[in-house]
Amino acid sequence: MTRTATIPWGRFGEKHRRYIRAALKHRMCVAEGAIRSGKTIDHCVIAAAYLERTPDRFHLASGATIANAKLNIGVCNGFGLENLFRGRCRWGRYKDNEALFIRTATGEKIVIFAGGGRSDSYRRILGNSYGLWIATEINEHYDGQDSRTSFVKVAAGRQIAARQPLTLWDLNPCAPGAAIYRDYIDKYRRDGLAGGYLYEHFTIHDNATITPERLREIESRYDVNSVWYRRDILGERAAAEGLIYRQFADGPEAFIVDGASGRSMPPGGIRSAAIGVDFGGGTSAHAFCCLGFTGQGAVVVLDEYRQGAALTPTALAADFVDFARRCQARWLVTDAWCDSAEQTLINGLRSAAAAARLPLNVGSALKKPINERIRATCMLMGEGRFFVRSECRNTIDALLSAVWDPGRLTQDVRLDDGTTNIDSLDAMEYALEREMGYLL
Repeated sequence: MTRTATIPWGRFGEKHRRYIRAALKHRMCVAEGAIRSGKTIDHCVIAAAYLERTPDRFHLASGATIANAKLNIGVCNGFGLENLFRGRCRWGRYKDNEALFIRTATGEKIVIFAGGGRSDSYRRILGNSYGLWIATEINEHYDGQDSRTSFVKVAAGRQIAARQPLTLWDLNPCAPGAAIYRDYIDKYRRDGLAGGYLYEHFTIHDNATITPERLREIESRYDVNSVWYRRDILGERAAAEGLIYRQFADGPEAFIVDGASGRSMPPGGIRSAAIGVDFGGGTSAHAFCCLGFTGQGAVVVLDEYRQGAALTPTALAADFVDFARRCQARWLVTDAWCDSAEQTLINGLRSAAAAARLPLNVGSALKKPINERIRATCMLMGEGRFFVRSECRNTIDALLSAVWDPGRLTQDVRLDDGTTNIDSLDAMEYALEREMGYLL
């Protein structure tokens, strides 16, 4: 008996069925809306049908990073291209690019996977003409006025020679005035696009596979007053304005533990901790944060340090050693992740830690996008898994005062003009970001 693995499809809602049926009649399709609404799965299904019949050989799949593209389009929770073409595809490399090689009824197709979030990302997609361009989180791709360096413009230009070009974009809503709407999505809805343009907006309720219980679980991760709730759950375009950590500001006592707060530490114990280091300069200060991770998936700001940028590198290294030694005396701290823009200062801290014989790995922070770090912190707060020891006043004050830049409401930019303490927040986030995938 031969066994065949199958994909565990759920029921597609009527809106999704209409969208999929209509897609291949259009030159470009855009799916916008809430998380878990099924947008990317729709596009993977459409892409698979397209790849089976197109005469074009080379195709492009992109995300903000290549990992994002492979996870959301290649894997897609078991519904991605590698699953849809199971037994007929293999991962490999094509001219130094990661690619999925697919056997179809019309010959071999090569799907190049690329990250599009950096200003130099366009370099990875030069040299080929692409038939399909499937992009997830298109609003996180780099764009600019220069058509030679904008990933969005270069990718679109690479489709000009295709015999059957097709573009599939998905995104969660962002600020109403964002350039992706003004220059592309809403412009095409208003003016049309040669070859046909299909737009659909989805909410989480359009996903027929989401049970009421699962919906409540997803919603519980969010502060209902946050911009992330309006975008991710309600599927609304919303400007990021005012306080960033409104839930914290509205009730800090729910998050402050230990010491003067009278609240005990969260259950599970501190299983490990990491130090985040942000280097000062100009009006900003040097900041260290020791962040603990509990056995039950919570995070706790355990200790902190903040001093003006006038410190000499030698004095800074000495203070770092004192801070690390103090933290290691209480918790299992094995790593310190530092602002990667200052390699000379990192080397100084590494040498000082080695000279002091501290069992501490000193390395560069990942420096994930700021809003990705902010969103993770907000979600941990929404789930009741974020805490700060009462002694960490710099971090508490920073969380209370962090605001979005009122002059850049279309870009989701945190205010960084010296009037608020983002140094302590950066240090905390550098310690957090390597655990974000595990925690969320």
